[in-house]
Amino acid sequence: MTKYEIIIFWSDEDKSFIAEVPELPGCMADGKTYKKALSNAEIIINEWIETAKELGREIPRAKGRLMFA
Repeated sequence: MTKYEIIIFWSDEDKSFIAEVPELPGCMADGKTYKKALSNAEIIINEWIETAKELGREIPRAKGRLMFA
């Protein structure tokens, strides 16, 4: 389980739920159900972090609930 905030919303255009992770730039996933979008987001967060480590990039500290969300 990750500690990063995940924002999930329905996209009529995509006909899917979209899960965004605001603290990790470009980190988002989708799914046909809310649960699938959440599950995919957790996978992509781990992949984002692993890629950042491999590239020597800074990994933002999870801040929890964001003020603008």
